[in-house]
Amino acid sequence: MTYKTKFTRLLALCMLAGLYLSQTVAAQAPATHDEEIQKMVNEVSADNLRTLVEKMVSFETRHSLSSTTDKKRGIGAAREWVKSEFEKYAKASNGRMTVDMDRYTVKGDGRRIPQDVEMANVVATLKGTDPKDDRVIIVAGHLDSRATDVMDAKSKAPGANDDASGVAIVMEMARVMASRQFPATLVFVAFQGEEQGLYGSRHMAERVKKEGWNLVAVLNNDIVGNSYSAEMGIHDNTRVRVFSEATPSNETEEQARLRRTLGSENDGPSRNLARYMKMTGETYVDQIEVVLGYRPDRFLRGGDHTPFNQQGYAAVRMSEMNEDFDHQHQDVRKENGKQYGDLTEFMDFEYLRKNTAVNLATMANLGRAPHAPEKVGVLTANLTNKTDLKWDAPAKGKKPAGYYILMRETSSQTWDKKFFVKDTKVTLPYSKDNYFFAVQAADELGHTSLPVLPVPVRQ
Repeated sequence: MTYKTKFTRLLALCMLAGLYLSQTVAAQAPATHDEEIQKMVNEVSADNLRTLVEKMVSFETRHSLSSTTDKKRGIGAAREWVKSEFEKYAKASNGRMTVDMDRYTVKGDGRRIPQDVEMANVVATLKGTDPKDDRVIIVAGHLDSRATDVMDAKSKAPGANDDASGVAIVMEMARVMASRQFPATLVFVAFQGEEQGLYGSRHMAERVKKEGWNLVAVLNNDIVGNSYSAEMGIHDNTRVRVFSEATPSNETEEQARLRRTLGSENDGPSRNLARYMKMTGETYVDQIEVVLGYRPDRFLRGGDHTPFNQQGYAAVRMSEMNEDFDHQHQDVRKENGKQYGDLTEFMDFEYLRKNTAVNLATMANLGRAPHAPEKVGVLTANLTNKTDLKWDAPAKGKKPAGYYILMRETSSQTWDKKFFVKDTKVTLPYSKDNYFFAVQAADELGHTSLPVLPVPVRQ
């Protein structure tokens, strides 16, 4: 077969597929860009982020075992300040944002907790406007800091990038979003106890599970404000990593069998939340690439998304592309003329602004989206080169304007194509054996739910 013949056949197949799709997927797709979300993104301020980080650094140390009574120094003063800032933002919410100091006691373990100690997460909750919408979305960073010795509660531990940067993201998002309305409930958290063993996030994850929250996503931000790696000589403020687990930590044997059948090792809820963050963030934020890190976290490290993963929730971690370890977990000092320590001067606040905007766009789009479709299935009763999908409309929340069918090759990292339909079923001229598919609910403004992968069904 000549090249010309091959090309002619390929063109004919493409035209046939296009005709088929025009007949079966004929609905007009909604907008994919919400101007109100874009306005929120544009309100994120690098100057505000710098001010927030500098204030957290001014407490000298925020070690979890530092003073809780000193008004100017230590974790106690830092917690009270974050709470007071949240309360300022809440004034714009018409009573929908409430602020809480969620206290808990950590038992001494003889390792990083020498004796029982009271800790607290600072939490601002923006109640959803739809009383029938029980979804919750969390964005978080950790307030505590450390020096070289993780048990050193007295030395200076400014923690500018680790993790005042993450808490600044949370606070700036709360400021911008407090006056806006979202059907889902948004929760903004500054965790304590991360450096001592993820205590704050574990406490909240267990509380969420116990109280039965419908938690659909956790966006954890840890070490997100530096764009320069002295070790590698790389300066890059155009890329940021999002880490996610591939399969659920609490996967059952039945779920594992289904995963093996589908070959969906790369499609757990957290992995698809990361893809959602990439698609949404890059839509609204210029000059940033969300790089999908196909690991739960970096080597030898941990983060506050992990306890939520362990409880079965979709949770991801955003972290800068190139870390600078001279300014992370280091005593503040100069050696041979070189400055060490996690200081504000080594941060890039324009980079932090873009990373904040990615988080905001993701949370806002998901918070305004319909609930995800239910009982999504792919029909497998017959051998065919087409794909038949069906699903149920979400039982709660507003009625979707339609649904996006996402599609990608089995070897592809991200979704390659999407089709819009108004029905709850579709036939596509692509083989179910050759592609992965997922279904999202969408409203008239293009806000989309998280993708749901189909499971095999016989009818």
